[in-house]
Amino acid sequence: MGRRKIATAIGYSPEDPAPALFAAGRGGEAERIIAVARQAGVTVIEDEALAVLLDSWVFGTGAAGPRVKPGDFIPEWCWEAVAKILAFVAKEECKGIT
Repeated sequence: MGRRKIATAIGYSPEDPAPALFAAGRGGEAERIIAVARQAGVTVIEDEALAVLLDSWVFGTGAAGPRVKPGDFIPEWCWEAVAKILAFVAKEECKGIT
């Protein structure tokens, strides 16, 4: 049996104190989040280890602390992983500009 698809949409704006969770879903909802992102030209990154980490704090499936809901800022202990993703996305988007 295959693993259930997990998707989260995260973002950051310099005027905000931290990156935020925009959307999260599993299964069919995850597929919809991915489809909308691709249609909008948003970079989609597939990373199983990161998906498990994000799943633990979004869906409260692990000992990662309180559940984070869409609209919430991402917990400080996740900033390093999220910063790496955002830096990668920014670099990829800059490639398209040059």
